[in-house]
Amino acid sequence: MAFTASTLSQLAHGNNFKLWVYTSGSDNIAAINSSGYFNDAANMLGVRDLIIVVDTATPTTHFCTVLSNTGSVVDVSDGTAVAETDGD
Repeated sequence: MAFTASTLSQLAHGNNFKLWVYTSGSDNIAAINSSGYFNDAANMLGVRDLIIVVDTATPTTHFCTVLSNTGSVVDVSDGTAVAETDGD
């Protein structure tokens, strides 16, 4: 699939840092963390910004950071998975 701008929301900002949440119901983390996925948001995302990626189809949640942004090409980290287990 492709990046959906309407599901990227800024949660907070300060000191040249922004916190985002991105929700996808069709793309898994392997697609989302591919270089170029967030190109349409290049004007909003800064290097070191944190994106909480929520995949509602799988379901999984990952923390990804923006590694580079040339102004047209955005690359994010592979992501750190959030454990979603319930032991009770």
